[in-house]
Amino acid sequence: MKIERDIINVFKQWRESDDRKPMLLEGARQIGKTWAMETFGNECFEFCAKFDFDRQPELKTVFQNSKSPDRILKELELYCDVPLVGGRTLMIFDEIQECEEALNSLKYFCEEAPDYHVIAAGSLLGVAVRKRHMTVPVGKVKVVRMQPLTFREFLRADDPKTFSFVEEFMNLEHLPEIILNKLKTEYRRYQICGGMPEPATKMIENKGVTSVDDALQDILNLYELDFAKYAEPRDIPRIRAIWHSLPSQLAKENRKFIYKLVKSGARSKEYEDALLWLEDAGMIYRVKNISKPGMPLSAYEEVDVFKVYVCDCGLLRRLANLPASVVMDTTSNYTEFKGAMSENAVFQSLVSRYGGDVPHYWSSENRAEVEFVIQRDDEIIPVEVKAENCVSGRSLTVYNEKFSPRHRVRFSLLNLQRNDNLLSCPSPLADWFERWL
Repeated sequence: MKIERDIINVFKQWRESDDRKPMLLEGARQIGKTWAMETFGNECFEFCAKFDFDRQPELKTVFQNSKSPDRILKELELYCDVPLVGGRTLMIFDEIQECEEALNSLKYFCEEAPDYHVIAAGSLLGVAVRKRHMTVPVGKVKVVRMQPLTFREFLRADDPKTFSFVEEFMNLEHLPEIILNKLKTEYRRYQICGGMPEPATKMIENKGVTSVDDALQDILNLYELDFAKYAEPRDIPRIRAIWHSLPSQLAKENRKFIYKLVKSGARSKEYEDALLWLEDAGMIYRVKNISKPGMPLSAYEEVDVFKVYVCDCGLLRRLANLPASVVMDTTSNYTEFKGAMSENAVFQSLVSRYGGDVPHYWSSENRAEVEFVIQRDDEIIPVEVKAENCVSGRSLTVYNEKFSPRHRVRFSLLNLQRNDNLLSCPSPLADWFERWL
């Protein structure tokens, strides 16, 4: 089945932009980058031409022989069945990490052929750029980071009626109980399959949990192969050790990343390159601690104190070998990891909502910790995440007393309401929460 992706709207805005530059599409493996580019090309252009530098290595000579877009276009037409016409053809450069000259050519398309629409993407592009010291034409490309399916996209495909209700629900008041219960069920289904298109599609098509788990495991196996294929030999065991430590890192009550959970006696210096590799691959995000919620947040980072979240909650569940039945059973007692799953899912919403910008978190002398702190225009908002209906704890109160924010947000499975400056929002509505601030 076809799942509608919101990134197509980002592509459409780019297409109509007056100061359009070639687009460089980033994101983790298996999130549907190629599908999204081709869908956009077929739906919004008269012609769509895809050039794959992995499957067609002979394409490299086109870019090695010339930097002139006019000459490149003439030669590329020999490799496709459609005309390359400015304004009418979308050109896709896929697996562009295999040809540095093609990556550099985006600069010349920006300067000399702005009428042409070019989107480039690649598997592990960030890893390749760092490893090979490749030059990215900064300032000459629009970098867009694609994320896995959001819960909003999942709900739209899995339960269109509930999705339509939420889309039209603007008032800050309790949701009807039947809607809240449907959202809880759908959210648990989403936490099982995550946002990778293949397992999500299997969930939506009701192919069964075994089919969903097999699809997730296939992706995890692919990632393991990527470690061996693309990482430096000395880093492979460290990357693998960090990756497999993530469930135990997030299962702690204090989810701060601890190197000794990776390996006894491990030091940060030894594992920094491995962490960077996983970040560059889009597989993890580092959420850094801030000592003070000042503007800008980046000025108050404690770079050595951070938490690590996985790019997708479904992959996290499968990596931890957590059975789907446990997620669906509201009475199951997996307290710490239930919190980790909830935080990871909300984190995905925040990252997607803010264009790939990673939130921070705040802690104070081991007395209080707020899961996320986000910067929204000129406002800094603390965000607390609770797994179910229990919202005990004083961290958000301590933060409020200390900094008096204009808004606070608490995600849980309680109904929508507001008390003074505290917005209590059901976690399934994390993709919509700003409308009630």
